[in-house]
Amino acid sequence: MRVALFVTCLIDLMRPSAGFAAVRLLEQTGCEVVVPPQQTCCGQPAYNNGDTDSARDIARQVIDYLEGYDHVVIPSGSCAGMLVHHYPQLFTDEPAWQQRAAGLAERCHELTQFLVDVVGVTDFNAQYDGTVAYHDSCSARRELNVFEQPRSLLDHVNGLTRMELANGEECCGFGGTFSVKFPEVSTAIVDNKVTDIEQTGADTVVAGDMGCLMNIAGRLSRQHKPVKAFHIAEVLAGMTEQSLFPGKDRK
Repeated sequence: MRVALFVTCLIDLMRPSAGFAAVRLLEQTGCEVVVPPQQTCCGQPAYNNGDTDSARDIARQVIDYLEGYDHVVIPSGSCAGMLVHHYPQLFTDEPAWQQRAAGLAERCHELTQFLVDVVGVTDFNAQYDGTVAYHDSCSARRELNVFEQPRSLLDHVNGLTRMELANGEECCGFGGTFSVKFPEVSTAIVDNKVTDIEQTGADTVVAGDMGCLMNIAGRLSRQHKPVKAFHIAEVLAGMTEQSLFPGKDRK
């Protein structure tokens, strides 16, 4: 099975280890993994801010270079949601492009969704000694119905104790440019998320979307909370040598 990994901007620029971890996991399932070098942004920031012309231009490029693969795997719920749901919506007035977008959408999967639902692997013989709170990204949970898949994977990690957040269905406050446009509201929301994490007694927070993870980890760091933060791919692949924002003394 020939699989394209759509790395995402935030993983590429801020947390490459999560991308390498995703490659390791996919190869362990027997997939041939290709990382198309042409990839850039999925167009979500433009789309969310009403710039549909730019989003459409970006989508055409993405469709062009991802069409030739059996599946496309995306280690991000928000970017996966963009390709799966919003690409076809961008081309309602262009039937040929809409057909291509819909064809691509059928082959696109969030990482944990692909591992569990497509290749049927839940146990990577991983080891992580810690208590983990898992955060569901809004896009993964609401747009893609990704909920049980990451939990099934984490429950097969040796030494890991998983805790549920009291308000796990609530946003972390990132929301892409929302956190830039409305910083006070975003901060209040992520403060609630940090409180929920603390109440579980977890020493680690794990997520499948780098935007959420950066937002939560950044707030934990600024509040000097001793909670580590990892992308779920890093935990499953045994690549947890360095937590996000390790040892930062932020004010």
